[in-house]
Amino acid sequence: MQQLNVSLSIPIPSDKVLIEKVELERLKDESLEGVYWTMKDLEKRINRKQLWIKDNILYPPKFKKQLEEFVYYPESQGQTWLFHARKMAKFLDRNFSEIVKEEAN
Repeated sequence: MQQLNVSLSIPIPSDKVLIEKVELERLKDESLEGVYWTMKDLEKRINRKQLWIKDNILYPPKFKKQLEEFVYYPESQGQTWLFHARKMAKFLDRNFSEIVKEEAN
């Protein structure tokens, strides 16, 4: 069997960098560290309105118990919802299929 060894150089533009996928995920995760979202932030993030978020994510009992660890549920009218951004983002990713099922019901 014959073999051909090739050396190849691919130029990378100066405004780009190559990083490992694991490093990219770590950087994304860190970008949410210490960040809190309001309901408006969450609406923008998942492209859904507040009523939908409440009906399909925040109030169903199967999610609420988990969410109470990192979501501030207002206790009275006029108080602001508050979400720990990193933990909420992970929750949304982990539970995507369940959330979509909840929407269909």
